[in-house]
Amino acid sequence: MKTDLTNQKLSKTIIGFSVPFLLSYFLQTLYGMADLFIIGRFCEKDSTTAVSIGSQVMHMLTVIIVGLAVGCTVNIGKAVGAKKREEASSVIGTSATLFCVISLFLTAFLLLFAKGIVSVMFTPAEAQTGTLSYLRICFIGIPFIVAYNIISSVFRGLGDSKTPMLFVIAACVVNIALDYLFIGRMFLGPIGAAYGTVLSQTFSVCFALIYMRFADIGVKIKLSHLIPKKSIVLSLFKVGLPIALQDGFIQVSFLVITMIANRKSLDTAAAVGVVEKLIGFFFLIPSSMLGAVSAVASQNIGAKKYDRAKQTLKYCAFAAAGFGLFFSVLMQFFAEPAVSVFTKDETVISMGADYLRGYIWDCMFAGIHFCFSGYFSACGKSVLSFVHNIISILTARIPLAYLASVRYESLLPMGFAPTIGSLISVVICLIMYIMLNSRLVGDNEKEI
Repeated sequence: MKTDLTNQKLSKTIIGFSVPFLLSYFLQTLYGMADLFIIGRFCEKDSTTAVSIGSQVMHMLTVIIVGLAVGCTVNIGKAVGAKKREEASSVIGTSATLFCVISLFLTAFLLLFAKGIVSVMFTPAEAQTGTLSYLRICFIGIPFIVAYNIISSVFRGLGDSKTPMLFVIAACVVNIALDYLFIGRMFLGPIGAAYGTVLSQTFSVCFALIYMRFADIGVKIKLSHLIPKKSIVLSLFKVGLPIALQDGFIQVSFLVITMIANRKSLDTAAAVGVVEKLIGFFFLIPSSMLGAVSAVASQNIGAKKYDRAKQTLKYCAFAAAGFGLFFSVLMQFFAEPAVSVFTKDETVISMGADYLRGYIWDCMFAGIHFCFSGYFSACGKSVLSFVHNIISILTARIPLAYLASVRYESLLPMGFAPTIGSLISVVICLIMYIMLNSRLVGDNEKEI
């Protein structure tokens, strides 16, 4: 059902949109951890390592796909806000055809280079066979992963963040059930985990397509809308490609920091790995704020309600910063208990707590620049998000992490590297925001 995000009370609109979005992210996080948790209970550590490495590769691919899908959300949102239903239908149809082609190309390409990917990831010899099998099965399921994310982006562009949550719940329940069947009962190991992932995504997509067939989503899709329009394709890439590249580089930077930690010691690698899991949970709210800003602001920009779009950014940025500040202070006192949830090794707990006390401040600053990235995307200027993130990665995240790992035994200084990187992004975003909006004056504001 199409939802108008341009007229309701703004605080109610943001909460109503972001809470289901947050729950979807939370369920997706649990969905991603289910394979690893269940295989850890029934299999040896070579299988656990295989699924861990394979999941890392699949997470990177999913993040890039989600970034590309932002272009779909923003363009649909603008069309809906401008009351252009035919244009919204064309965007949906073009997106469906375009991403179908992309998914088939990705599947063929990744299957061809699956062995090379396993080697590049420095996969231990004992886990190489399991990792390769896991990835090949998951690569075959890429069209369904792409389809799910595009369908979700369509609903969010229409102002509906609740319906995609239903699709995630369906996938999560089926995945856990299949994991217990394939891994716990049939002892298929990494292959079973991969089958569970692909089949649950397939079920979720089928459920979504049936829902779209019979529900009134506010727009009608005809066969003619499936013929790609050059202007829409260019607009989708203009918004989505910088976000996809930005998110891809961020994932690469996380991988590089993990490699830096691996060079120090096994305890260091374990501590960094545990904290990365914790940070993933803390980043759920900033990520949901980014989605809320891009969807709500794009509809309001389409309706030429620019002040309301700016207010959306401000509300979400303050909410994300407040959340980040609260947990940053809290973790200064409860870092050890938080880390001990994932490990009982005293050395790892101590090192992880130091790393978390520095890293957790990134949640506050990242929450702010995530909101700016959502706003820039809504304005059709997602390249600005790409720019500030690349500057942050190259000037702070990676080099400072490396220097801290060389000069200090404690992981506390290394934890501050991503935090400083996000602070740099916030400063750049503020400058870009001022420059972008200096062109929008009074009643003579032009459509961005």
